[in-house]
Amino acid sequence: MANEAKYKMSQERLNEIREELHYLETVREKEVSELIKEARSFGDLSENSEYDEAKTEQGKLYSKIAELRNLLENAEVIETREVTNAIYLGSKIKVECLSDGGIEEYQVVGSQEANPMLGRVSDDSPFGRSLLGRSAGETVSFVAPVGELQFKIISIEN
Repeated sequence: MANEAKYKMSQERLNEIREELHYLETVREKEVSELIKEARSFGDLSENSEYDEAKTEQGKLYSKIAELRNLLENAEVIETREVTNAIYLGSKIKVECLSDGGIEEYQVVGSQEANPMLGRVSDDSPFGRSLLGRSAGETVSFVAPVGELQFKIISIEN
């Protein structure tokens, strides 16, 4: 089997995945099992929509469990670093958009934690890649679907 990609994430995200997996393997798996058991009691399985729905739910559950196990097996926890002036995974930054002067705050995270609406930018994104290793005062540019964007890094919090 080919080497699996490593999923960069914080310790908090790793703990969340572990908790979700535990819930799915214990509580949710028993619930789905009960749904199947109940649906079987309705009789003929060939015309039993409740049974079909319960089996579909079981398939989704097992798929999610396999996905979470894969994430845990290939997780790479982002190490917190001593104070540094450079941006790395986990850094919180404040930037100024040079086209409109707007000030925005972001945190650079692994792809499993990315959520641009919450200001969490993946290190795999064009913006995230352009930030890594940079320092306060530097200007970064990258190509986005709307064209080339430029930001000035105002501050970094590690």
